[in-house]
Amino acid sequence: MLILSIIITSLATAALLLFSKTLSLREDINKLRHSLQEMDEQAKLIVRTDIELNKTQEELDKKVAGLYALQRISRAISTTLEDRQIFKMVEANHIEELGFEKTLVFLFDEKQNLFTPYMHINYSQDQLNAITAAINQDKTFYLDLIHSQKTVSSISLSGTEKIKEINRLFGSIYSILSPVLPKEGNRGFIFVGTEDADTTPNEGDAEFINILSNQISAALDNSRLFEKTWRSQQDLERKVEERTKELRNLLDEVKIISKRKTDFISSVSHELRTPLTSIKGYASILLAGKLGNVPDEIKERLEKINRHSDELTHMVNDLLDISRIESGKVAMKREPQDLNYIVKTVLDLLSVQFKEKEISTPVEIKPEATTVMADRSQLERVFINILGNALKFTPVKGKISVSAKKVDDFVQIDINDTGCGLPSGEQEKIFEEFYRVDNAINETVKGTGLGLALVKRIIEAHNGKIWAKGSPGVGSTFSFTLPQKI
Repeated sequence: MLILSIIITSLATAALLLFSKTLSLREDINKLRHSLQEMDEQAKLIVRTDIELNKTQEELDKKVAGLYALQRISRAISTTLEDRQIFKMVEANHIEELGFEKTLVFLFDEKQNLFTPYMHINYSQDQLNAITAAINQDKTFYLDLIHSQKTVSSISLSGTEKIKEINRLFGSIYSILSPVLPKEGNRGFIFVGTEDADTTPNEGDAEFINILSNQISAALDNSRLFEKTWRSQQDLERKVEERTKELRNLLDEVKIISKRKTDFISSVSHELRTPLTSIKGYASILLAGKLGNVPDEIKERLEKINRHSDELTHMVNDLLDISRIESGKVAMKREPQDLNYIVKTVLDLLSVQFKEKEISTPVEIKPEATTVMADRSQLERVFINILGNALKFTPVKGKISVSAKKVDDFVQIDINDTGCGLPSGEQEKIFEEFYRVDNAINETVKGTGLGLALVKRIIEAHNGKIWAKGSPGVGSTFSFTLPQKI
């Protein structure tokens, strides 16, 4: 009995141990199964993540390729300023790289009330004609698209009958339409589509096409602005050419009139010299008493005849000189002249008149401006006329100064007086023939108005310029230039 009891106890103990190990093994198996399940979930997550990453990478690559394509297209269309050429540039630069194999661009002509195709890719001419006819039969949707200024696609119109109609018309599965909106000229739209069922366009694709339509719009604006500018330039050039021709004809007429005037003055002056010489000669004979004694009353009138004959002769000589210089018949013997010597000579010649009116005559000629290329006798006439005018209009105890300075290859001579001055608007007119300033002095002092006209001709014959400045009551400054080189 004892042995049996021991055996039973041992078997029970062994059974307990076996049961305990069995329970432990089941727990290990459950833990292993749970771990395997977790690993399977993680593997599935990794696979899904990898698929999503690959898809994201593909989308990113597609967007980068689209951006590069847009950049190339933008660079290409910016090189031309002609409407049709813009669309050729778009076509030539592979719009397919944006992910669409079919493309159409239509612009609406408001005058003809028609949509006209400007570009097509992967459409035959027959297909293009059929699509154009269908669009023009039902223009409402496409005109509304232009007016809305919004891009539509298979996504935004998903499930509508309109997108089905568009896809049937354009022969595509997925479509995007974006308005082309230049600021001026005809507006329209661009269509892109694909027949690839595996290519599903997204909002990013619609944004790319919207960017492309904006680029085309900007290029069309530049083209039309250039065309408008070019036409304006052509019109301006035509008007300038016509005006230039008119002015040339007028100038020719002026030259003819001027020559006739010069010839007339020259002819009349020559004709006047002979009777003037006779009148002065007979007056001189009578004054000398060679034909008998002359009463004082008659002698006084003969002296007036003699004096006025001298004035007329002087005026005739000035007219002849002006006409000769204008016609180029007077040759200026231009040689190096000492300004100091010429100014001193003229001032000595007029010294009596200066002393009578107690007028000071300071002279300041810069060392580098002492020499000019001029005809001595003609230059002396210039100084005599200008200084004589200044003397006439400068009051007692006034001042007339002469100065000279070098300006480039010329010497500028300034003759300034403290006389009555020049009214506004008279500075140019005083160099015209027979023109005299309307002032109190000219009303009492006689003159022909030819002196300054002659001076101007002499200076211009030396390739110089002359001008005058002044204000009433302040004085005047007459300036002229003479070359230092021939």
